[in-house]
Amino acid sequence: MAKLSKTAANKRPEDEGPARRGPKRDRADEIVSAAFEEFVAKGYAGTRLEDVASRARVSKGLPYLYFKTKEELFKAVVRGVFTPAFDQMRERILTTDMPSEAFLKGPLLTFLQELVKSRRMLIARLLISEGHKHPELTRFYYDHVVSKGLAALRAFLERGVARGEFRPTALEEFPQLLVAPALMAVIWRSLFETHVHLDTDALLKTHIDLVAGAIRAPGRDPIGDGP
Repeated sequence: MAKLSKTAANKRPEDEGPARRGPKRDRADEIVSAAFEEFVAKGYAGTRLEDVASRARVSKGLPYLYFKTKEELFKAVVRGVFTPAFDQMRERILTTDMPSEAFLKGPLLTFLQELVKSRRMLIARLLISEGHKHPELTRFYYDHVVSKGLAALRAFLERGVARGEFRPTALEEFPQLLVAPALMAVIWRSLFETHVHLDTDALLKTHIDLVAGAIRAPGRDPIGDGP
């Protein structure tokens, strides 16, 4: 994903950028990184490409060379921030050979726990607050992030049923229920964390444990305890 800071010392592993492909790609990545910070700090409506250029320390007109509009730049941020991590996790969901419950309590739980604390979720928070004014952006986010993630979760649940690991439930129809507490955790961290701390790791583990127990096929023993 696009790096979120200018120096290697400030980069977190989850925020690593795409492989470098030359000076032009470097410059575009720097603009996308600066745009992320501007969108987070000022919201979509308050962000100007001129301010992005200033933060990226490039000329005012350079962002327009790569991104004709603010909407195009925001979409580039979504692709850079979300797509690599989500695509990797989606591939793991679809191809894992682990027992379904073990994957649910292991890699999937860990992904959700890390996701809610990741800076990339600040973009999701922005869409929650401003998305109703910019339906084209929420549609893009739905098409490139949400719908693909839900499809992968649905396939995972259906495969678990086909393997005899899960019993059929409404969760296959509503995979949103599997990840709903993660979204709630993002909102809590944004609005209420300064008032009451919420242990989001424990929250998500409890949720996944409850889900696993609810969908476990009759006669099967529990697998794994999660991290």
